[in-house]
Amino acid sequence: MILDTVLGIFSVDMGIDLGTCNTLVCVRGDGIVLNEPSVVAVRKGTNRVLQNGNAVGLVAKEMLGKTPGSISAIRPMKDGVISDFEITEAMLSYFIRKVHGRRGLVRPRVVISVPSGITAVEKRAVMDSAERAGARKVYLVQEPMAAGIGAGLPITEPTASMIVDIGGGTTEVAIMSLADISVCESVRVAGDDMDEAIINHLKRTYNLLIGEARAEKIKIEIGSAAPLDKELTMEISGRDTISGLPRKIVITSEEVRESLKEPISAIIEAVTRTLEHAEPELAADLIDNGISLAGGGALLRRLDVIIGNATGLRVKIADDPLTCVARGTSVYLENLELWKETMDTDDGNF
Repeated sequence: MILDTVLGIFSVDMGIDLGTCNTLVCVRGDGIVLNEPSVVAVRKGTNRVLQNGNAVGLVAKEMLGKTPGSISAIRPMKDGVISDFEITEAMLSYFIRKVHGRRGLVRPRVVISVPSGITAVEKRAVMDSAERAGARKVYLVQEPMAAGIGAGLPITEPTASMIVDIGGGTTEVAIMSLADISVCESVRVAGDDMDEAIINHLKRTYNLLIGEARAEKIKIEIGSAAPLDKELTMEISGRDTISGLPRKIVITSEEVRESLKEPISAIIEAVTRTLEHAEPELAADLIDNGISLAGGGALLRRLDVIIGNATGLRVKIADDPLTCVARGTSVYLENLELWKETMDTDDGNF
């Protein structure tokens, strides 16, 4: 560890929120230095990344759904874990190079957040990808722990802190105390499933086919979990599934809300199951401490209200919920010795 500390003076160590939709990188003293989509553009039939390995992130996302037959825009993360090992390695390599650049003389230490429900094989895939991508040492931290740290919850104290981190591929629900997780649940229902629900609704109701990017835009602009004081409308374009021609319609926030009921119900069920498995004293603490929401899904209008109604607890949205996990990985890296004491293995991984 002393050698690592000395080497750290000459490297740019970083915390990475390796998400299904977006990857964020946080560096000590600089905050969030990178926030780009987890997308890579490759030549079809190969895993060769376009533009000399630079068709990653924002550049590649612009190609989603618009590529010619010879190019594929790929999201190598699915449900919070690696679905394409080689493409994930190329993506991580690009992001690490972009952040580290020439500022460091040695390879960086990297802390990566992963879903609490992933398998040992999936953990090893993340670590191998990061090491091959240029990391000197890789530490894994569970996403709800990172989210709790980033949200500023008192998770090291002998009181219950509860976090609900709704990302793109997974929703992580955890109750933490004394720098460890007491109860947690990871469900593979999150923002992507909300987008898919909107796509299916438009296809079923209007025979209109839209892409993931447009569905996400609908969710952000008029989506909600509970009735709004003033309901919203939005004009949306897509392809008619019957005629095959482009068509435009107007949809309302009420029908979007109806389409989101199923994924939202699955998230609420995960929250209530976690509460049911909590120790009585920890459950009692939550009467005062409440629940914190993090992740992009926390920004869905009135989601805090509907979770509060279902649990009877006070629900608050963390400051800057989109960056909570990334900021948490950076704090974890800064206090590695403290956090390693709570882990099961010598290398700091859970």
